[in-house]
Amino acid sequence: MIPLSPQEIADAVGGSLFGVSDAAAPVVTSVVADSRETVPGSLFVAVAGERVDGHDYAGSCLAAGAVLVLSARPLNDDDGVPMPCVVVDDPVLALGRLAAWYRRERLQARVVGVTGSSGKTSTKDLIARVLSSSAPTVSPRGSFNTEVGLPLTILTADETTRFLVLEMGMRGEGHISYLAECASPDIGVVLNVGSAHLGLLGSREAIARAKSELVRALSPSGVAVLNGDDPLVRAMSEVTPARVVTFGESSSSDVRATDVRIDDRARPSFTLTLQGDAGAAPISLQLSGEHYVSNALAAATVGQIAGLSIEQIADALRAAEIDNRWRMEIRESSQGVTVINDAYNANPESMRAALKSLAAMAAGRRTWAVLGEMRELGDASVEEHDGIGRLAVRLDISRLVCVGEGTRVMHLGASSEGSWGEESIHVPDIEAAIALLEENVTSGDLVLVKASRAIGLERVAEALLAAEPDGEHPEDPA
Repeated sequence: MIPLSPQEIADAVGGSLFGVSDAAAPVVTSVVADSRETVPGSLFVAVAGERVDGHDYAGSCLAAGAVLVLSARPLNDDDGVPMPCVVVDDPVLALGRLAAWYRRERLQARVVGVTGSSGKTSTKDLIARVLSSSAPTVSPRGSFNTEVGLPLTILTADETTRFLVLEMGMRGEGHISYLAECASPDIGVVLNVGSAHLGLLGSREAIARAKSELVRALSPSGVAVLNGDDPLVRAMSEVTPARVVTFGESSSSDVRATDVRIDDRARPSFTLTLQGDAGAAPISLQLSGEHYVSNALAAATVGQIAGLSIEQIADALRAAEIDNRWRMEIRESSQGVTVINDAYNANPESMRAALKSLAAMAAGRRTWAVLGEMRELGDASVEEHDGIGRLAVRLDISRLVCVGEGTRVMHLGASSEGSWGEESIHVPDIEAAIALLEENVTSGDLVLVKASRAIGLERVAEALLAAEPDGEHPEDPA
């Protein structure tokens, strides 16, 4: 972060200084919203949440080295001495104003915004890997994609940053517009429009409108990078003032993948062809899952827009390794069982992709799909869970284990599709699933574990791998 003074911060957010003795000193060198991340020179953003109020931790943050608090009210310590604060109407909104000012007034970086119903975090990481091969690049850790996480990421960039890659999640209409106001993106990437949040928005068309807020916010000098294989995303070319570049496997896409193949570890290979006469190159990814083809194409498209050569892009994609926990994380247990932990989140599209990857990896081995509920599907929940159960049977998955009451329809769908005996089984909870697997899984088996984040199904994978869960539940609004 480029150092800022308390006065600069107060002016940027429209706040009032309280308890600050030297408003001009450039003392703020980082911004945190989690008191545990406080370091000397921090500005602590006091967020009032449902369970805890950040204002209660202001004193401990100042003791740990923070020099300023962004707060909703003046604060005093136990002795009545004023704490150094910038007092604002709402600390979260003020954080957004600070990030927008900082991006506009302090940064020279080219900003890339990424959204979509699934694959945002992986694609953000791939884009960062490609761009960082050319110039200093900043991107968020994990899924830091909310009205708190995105501004904090912007504020980590400095004068050396040439590319800033930001993930944008949403819970409803207007959310991405807000994030785009903070980020002022030069390039907007829309990956897909899926079923996630049907329960909140009601239809795919409504989800598409919410996702399109990213490309609507671009200026005429910007570039909208759109998935040409998704009709709802391709249609966003009509609502953006920016230049449009499409990616996909269809012949009409500007950046294309052809000759797609999947190996026995579900790692895709394909031929990448860039727009115009920029060339083509064979790509073999180290990442498991056919969906990474689309993610890699998005990253390649951004790389070409940023001026990278086909050789730079290809080398970066071939070397890319993504360390995102519980996303197609493949490990071998000491008993010789291959565990595919994809329990970070789930929607119908990502569930289908994971099942197809499991089937591709089988190579004659017994396959287990341990699946939990997909949340936030609204009226589409019954149909979508039924469809996943039926797909597991059609893909010839050896054993389907449906965990929890929310997957009963999935089990019934598998049974209706032709599952017999114990090919599909419904268990009431995670403990029952673990007991079933520990009793029946043998060396050589492949076990996929996947569900929505709130289900906590990673505990199944951890039990099979004899690892203790750490209780980390990172955020990932779609």
